[in-house]
Amino acid sequence: MKKTILLLLCLVSLSTAAQQVQWAAKVLKFSSDLGGKQNGIKRILGRPDAFPQGGPSPNAWMPKQALDGYEWVEVGFENPQTVKQVAVFENLNAGCVVKIGVDTGSGKYQTVWSRKVNYKTPTFKAVIPADRNYYFKRKRRKIQEAPEVLNPGIENAILENAVSGVVAVRVEFNFALLPGQKQIDAIGISDSEVPLDAKINTLPVFENLPQAETVPLGNLVPSCPVVSENGQKLFFTDQANEKEIIYSCVKQNGKWSTPVRENDLLNTNANYNFIAACQADYLLKGGKSFTKGTTETGYEFLDKNYQSTALLKIAAYANYDDTSSITMTADGTILIMGIETDMTQGGHDLYWANRKDDGTYSYLQNLGRVINSAGEEASPYLLSDRRTLLFSSDGFSSFGDNDLYVSYRLDDTWKKWSTPINLGSKVNSAEYDGNPFYDEKGEVLYFTSVSEGRQVIKAVSIAKEKLQQKE
Repeated sequence: MKKTILLLLCLVSLSTAAQQVQWAAKVLKFSSDLGGKQNGIKRILGRPDAFPQGGPSPNAWMPKQALDGYEWVEVGFENPQTVKQVAVFENLNAGCVVKIGVDTGSGKYQTVWSRKVNYKTPTFKAVIPADRNYYFKRKRRKIQEAPEVLNPGIENAILENAVSGVVAVRVEFNFALLPGQKQIDAIGISDSEVPLDAKINTLPVFENLPQAETVPLGNLVPSCPVVSENGQKLFFTDQANEKEIIYSCVKQNGKWSTPVRENDLLNTNANYNFIAACQADYLLKGGKSFTKGTTETGYEFLDKNYQSTALLKIAAYANYDDTSSITMTADGTILIMGIETDMTQGGHDLYWANRKDDGTYSYLQNLGRVINSAGEEASPYLLSDRRTLLFSSDGFSSFGDNDLYVSYRLDDTWKKWSTPINLGSKVNSAEYDGNPFYDEKGEVLYFTSVSEGRQVIKAVSIAKEKLQQKE
């Protein structure tokens, strides 16, 4: 599937170069909406998020009668343009578009395309399964249970005659035509007959990397890789049992040794045990039980003898989950955390906070909508330059399930970040990829990956200047 996606991307990048393309910029009218941040009507705006991977996505519109009803939407575009093609991205059970109309500024829609009898929309097999799991073994929240019928596809409606000055489009759906739940990811217009498709936002420098390789760790179920500050020790968590256990390896002749169970002082928590950071003068350990509604977070600082020195406390800390993900600057002055609250854009979002004079941390502040989608953003890792942020997400065009991305801080507010860039097909697979850790001394990226149902830690060499875009 990955090879197919890459081939499509190459073809699309060549074919769309001369096209004038716009994506829906505003919702004008619509038949129904579930409301909320996930699957709301505004999720139809902008470029596709659920393609080319396909499958269920909180970043797509799902109307109230998406199982078997008649629904419609009218969307506007930034600038008037000639339209020869209207592309409707149906990420679940494509083939329900029945009529398309265009408005040239009069406020009235002229029908330019209707579904012909027995016509079938081209579909493909989704990379994303219908039932997706959160990373820490819990089910994803769903608005409605989706049957195991996916068949995503793109309705590339080619108009018989091009229409000039189009400012809006009306699309009508008959969702009773096909079984299963339906979702609509995006609507685009083009002045060309060349089919519109989705493009993953990645760079040649990432596509030219060597293929990530599995770190041999025996029969363990490893996760949360962290390399010590001197680059000589690899910590990770074995998730084979209900109680997670921290293991470690040491570097011998350039390779990691056979893993050994770590000191019991690192495995005191009843369920979750993981190292979040290993600096020269402290370790940050997660998974500790904490009282919700207080400043406790479940993290504690340890000295080099694995003795607890302080709890990590954040003002008005709130999190739906018992665990979270975190990264911190070497001096501990800034942290970035992945949590889910009433204020998130959808699922987990990334937040930042700074350390106060008393050693506790200020209120968490959202990193903003450029990074945080209606999906899941988690497992952040901040490089030492304090501007290069790695994280995992299922909220953008990707090669599969959660992919790894990089974004760059644009100013000193910590709220303005560049558009996330996918780390490419040599890193990301058709399944889960997350928990990035970049060893700056060895210039190696470590991360958790699921391949053919098996959870592993993978590694790939990436030059620091390439990752930080300094060359």
